[in-house]
Amino acid sequence: MSRILCLLIIAGSLLLTSEPVVAQGRSLDNAPELADFFEAEVTRLEQANELTQYETLADWERDRPVLRQQLFDMLGLDPLPQRLPLQPVVTGIVEHPEFVVERLHFQSLPGLYVTANLYRPVKQQGPLPTVLYVCGHGQVKKDGVSFGNKTHYQHHGSWFARNGYVCLTIDTLQLGEIEGIHHGTHRLNRWWWNSRGYTPAGVEAWNCIRALDYLETRSEVDASRLGVSGRSGGGAYSWWIAALDDRIRCAVPVAGITSLRDHVVNGCVEGHCDCMYFVNTFRWDYAKLAALVAPRALLISNTDKDPIFPLEGVVDIHRQVRHIYRLYDADNRLGLQITEGPHADTQELHLHAFRWFNRHFRDDLTMIDKTAVKFFEPEQLRVFQALPADELNTKIDELFVPAATALSPQQLQQPDLVQDWTERLLDRCFRAWPQADDVSQQVRVEAGSPVQTNGNSLAVARLTFESQPFVELQLEVRHPAESKLQNLQQLVMVVVPGGPLQETVAAGISGPVALLSVRPGVHGPWPGNEAKQIQIQRRFQLLGMTLDGMQVWDIRRGLQVLRQQCPQLKSLEVRTAAGLESLALLASLFEPPVTRIVIPDQPLQQPAILNLSRTMPADLLPELAGRRTMLMRTAAAAAP
Repeated sequence: MSRILCLLIIAGSLLLTSEPVVAQGRSLDNAPELADFFEAEVTRLEQANELTQYETLADWERDRPVLRQQLFDMLGLDPLPQRLPLQPVVTGIVEHPEFVVERLHFQSLPGLYVTANLYRPVKQQGPLPTVLYVCGHGQVKKDGVSFGNKTHYQHHGSWFARNGYVCLTIDTLQLGEIEGIHHGTHRLNRWWWNSRGYTPAGVEAWNCIRALDYLETRSEVDASRLGVSGRSGGGAYSWWIAALDDRIRCAVPVAGITSLRDHVVNGCVEGHCDCMYFVNTFRWDYAKLAALVAPRALLISNTDKDPIFPLEGVVDIHRQVRHIYRLYDADNRLGLQITEGPHADTQELHLHAFRWFNRHFRDDLTMIDKTAVKFFEPEQLRVFQALPADELNTKIDELFVPAATALSPQQLQQPDLVQDWTERLLDRCFRAWPQADDVSQQVRVEAGSPVQTNGNSLAVARLTFESQPFVELQLEVRHPAESKLQNLQQLVMVVVPGGPLQETVAAGISGPVALLSVRPGVHGPWPGNEAKQIQIQRRFQLLGMTLDGMQVWDIRRGLQVLRQQCPQLKSLEVRTAAGLESLALLASLFEPPVTRIVIPDQPLQQPAILNLSRTMPADLLPELAGRRTMLMRTAAAAAP
């Protein structure tokens, strides 16, 4: 099957409108090693996640609760926040001859405001089927005032109300009346989001859960007939809530999902902000998310020329999800709609969505005779005249997923403290590390030109080895000319950043020294400007890994190779260039103890490792490492 190669060039355009700027082309032509690495990793995950491997419904039903809990976790919703009073407030009403719009807000958490419009028919007999409409990236802003993307998508709410539904349209965090942030890693270098396990997708999912809670309080709403729809970003949020909450009985996500291959290999990640992704701790492909909606009514809807949700990826997700629906004997509750068009809110998409809801909520197969049109100016749908002073929307990324708290003195006395925490770190932070069988143990040893250090001439041995497939590292071992590598009994391994190894890096170290660079070609820097570097780095997090986490593995491999090539070692010391100390301490937890680790006497920098600060308090790392080896702090270690 041919693939649409979809690289979005983000040059000031942050996908804040419904029509992104797109350029077609292969994204990694100038970095072949990196392209091979991503291809291999995606292929591995495709094979591990393929849904047709489920042979029986019992097999799927066994895993389904586990998968749902994993999704809660990857959205930062495990544990689920406390459901506190919503404190809903209706700030005004807009009237139309056929329907009424309530301007309202509620608080999904205290201070986390959700602005919304509730559409309901003027005439109503009994509770009605209800649709939660979640908005894509359609910014509506005038003179510095945001009216919320609910006003951009008002035609959907109007159609539902004119046709016998209640519809609650909610603003998103990024483009609501209170403007939060979706672009932490996309353009703001908030790589600590990875370590905290935070994604704005989690906030959007939580706001949807609480929106359903609110709808259940309304007498106009039939809580047994709750549905969800939205497009683009709203398509993604439709997936979150439909997968997480069984109260959703019918879902129409529009242009909100494609395959991991499209995002990572074909570059579609460059066209998406962070709200489109969970923190991929458990290394999913996206069909697994979609399958969690089964066996409820689900219409997967997309256009055939959408560059950020390419046709091939959408069709492949449907193929896999159809297998799960067939296990339920529920083929009639799964649909695939592909219409002609770009990434746009087309009328063809509207009509099929409306008919899907009519069919599954009202058993109505008649033709649609009313189109979705906008009736109001944005100002008429505005909820706040003045934004609340106690809002947390603009800093919710700092609060939504709490950092791990320090251990008590009693907890620190646990006898299996180190083992318990290494197991926890492997489960929460380092699932993407390769298995031993996946890594070649071959080491190429070559003689380099002698170097002068501290007035002595030292022989150089270059050890080239594989850290993981397509990632080649090099250790430069400097030792007295009269000594052989295999006879060395003491050695200092110095961990340095990528690039040429400076001659000064080993200054002040007496005896043999091994220099390990943890930034090979796959780990960057890569061809392209800063924006390109960011978008390449984001690909790693979609694979459940980060550069810092991979470099911890590189240090482990360096230690393994030194012990392999120098079997007589009695003393192995580790030092690092400034900024790499935490990586070396983490690596030391998973290898046989070294003689000592020397780090600067200064606060440790927090690495951007998936879920690390969410899982382990920062002050615990030196405590754990110090229980296995001698840990020395010295000012001299800052520049070894």
